[in-house]
Amino acid sequence: MTMRLAHLRNALAALVALCGVFILAAGQVAEARGPESVADVADELLGSVVNISTSQTVQGSRNVPVPDLPPGSPFEEFFREFFDQNQDEGRPRRVSSLGSGFVIDPTGIIVTNNHVIAEADEITVNFSDGTKLEAEVIGRDPKTDIAVLRVESDKPLPAVRFGSSEALRTGDWVLAIGNPFGLGGTVTTGIVSAMNRDINAGPYDSFIQTDAAINRGNSGGPLFNMDGEVIGINTAIISPTGGSIGIGFAIPSSLARPIIDQLVQFGETRRGFIGVRIQLVTDEIADSLGMDTAEGALVAGVTPDGPAAQAGVQTGDIILSFNGQEITDHRRLSRVVADTPVGSTTQIEVLRNGERVELDITLGRLEESERTAMADSEPGSEEDEAAAPPSLSVFGMELGELTDENRRAYDVDEAINGVVVLSVEDGSVAAERQISEGQLIMRVGQESVTSPKEIGERIDELRERGSKSALLFVGNNKGDGRFVVLPLDE
Repeated sequence: MTMRLAHLRNALAALVALCGVFILAAGQVAEARGPESVADVADELLGSVVNISTSQTVQGSRNVPVPDLPPGSPFEEFFREFFDQNQDEGRPRRVSSLGSGFVIDPTGIIVTNNHVIAEADEITVNFSDGTKLEAEVIGRDPKTDIAVLRVESDKPLPAVRFGSSEALRTGDWVLAIGNPFGLGGTVTTGIVSAMNRDINAGPYDSFIQTDAAINRGNSGGPLFNMDGEVIGINTAIISPTGGSIGIGFAIPSSLARPIIDQLVQFGETRRGFIGVRIQLVTDEIADSLGMDTAEGALVAGVTPDGPAAQAGVQTGDIILSFNGQEITDHRRLSRVVADTPVGSTTQIEVLRNGERVELDITLGRLEESERTAMADSEPGSEEDEAAAPPSLSVFGMELGELTDENRRAYDVDEAINGVVVLSVEDGSVAAERQISEGQLIMRVGQESVTSPKEIGERIDELRERGSKSALLFVGNNKGDGRFVVLPLDE
């Protein structure tokens, strides 16, 4: 009897354990399929998401011509009378547009996209309870397509809270609320399809891609995680039809929050600035510089008297880290610098001629550098060059010294040094890399060159070391340019 009871207890324990496995598996399957309902989350958030209506006055134009008709046609008088009555004769007219936004502060601070309110004369914010309030623009940032508005309300407004977009993973569930096609508050769900997308919308692209339905009118609306936190601002779609095909993009909250804080506090952005032009370190460039992996940001130019120039950064340097953050590519450097406080001094690490160099740099302000940018200087001396300078033929290019005569011929700034491209052979490797007559070869690798002879010597050195390619900096007559990799095949 005792043995039977023991067997029975063991059987029951095994059954309970098996049921637990089935319950756990069922829970995992349900989680994989997504939440059963987002009604509770949506109900809590709908009051914080607003519809934004804008209007502006545009100048009309008479751009529809009267159709050509045969002389004496019985329809001639009819058409002329019709077109005369219906042309606007250049009279101004009102146009309207719709978008979305969301409240981030109960006192009336609202976030939306810059393109939703750009050039608007009037901005009206429509709440889910039917309230309509006129809004004023606190500040806007075209570079990230973010705008901040303010409305005056006699009661606290329901506000959302931000979450961390850094915690998102591809496959996480997200929820979008907005005003598609002017229909009013609409909820859609989907997943994070990808992170850090660059769609060439601006210098700080790092979008969240989602398949949650986003259509025209959703712009400026929030993208939520399943905890009801804003982790993105819906801003763009890819669609051949104008409707959602499951490819939408949102500005991540990690990028948006510092911009929003600056716009609220100052009415404008205050981005860090170091004064360099940068480009991607490709596998070819990395190989030509002896790097194990393609990483960092290649300095293609340094602004004279800018923070980087004062810190000792040179054209050809590879920026590997900034303010203690690893620079994996050139886009990351742009974002890290922009987020660093203006006026702060930080450390930058560069790769120069195979060695790591640490420099201290004090950041300027990007907006001030843009406002104070001066026009390019005038060409220099008018003196003639008497002797015919030596030249060099390489990579299908004819290279010559940058004499006073060549400076005048190609309008090269007096402060610019290098070797001028006199001609490029059709079908050559230089032509394939879009190098053209009048451009300048200013560096081979990370070393400056000022004569065809120096270029020949550098190329010979590279061949002797067994390098497969040469890295050339090709600039224009003002010194701006790019690095180009050319193969060293015999």
